[in-house]
Amino acid sequence: MEQLYLEAAQQGGGMLGMLLPFVMMFGVVYLLLIRPQQKQKKEHQNMLSNLKVNDRVVTSSGIIGKIMTIKDDKGIIVLRVDEATNTKIEIQKHVVMSVLEKEENNA
Repeated sequence: MEQLYLEAAQQGGGMLGMLLPFVMMFGVVYLLLIRPQQKQKKEHQNMLSNLKVNDRVVTSSGIIGKIMTIKDDKGIIVLRVDEATNTKIEIQKHVVMSVLEKEENNA
């Protein structure tokens, strides 16, 4: 009877030993891939929520323009891409990748 308990204890330890490397690999993947990606997504969401009229922005397709109107209910931004001809385009808010210049108040 004692021998059965010893064999069961040895087998249980073997399973724990086999699972430990997988748990450690998941931890490394989480720290190196998942967590930084979540942080970057949170920063992008914060940047999108702080967009203001007259900010110069760059879209994911490389279009540079000045924000003329923000339609938060539809998730759309109107950009002026050419000041000489006053050309405007509508884009989805989530395609804005970065802000080049913030609005300057010279008052």
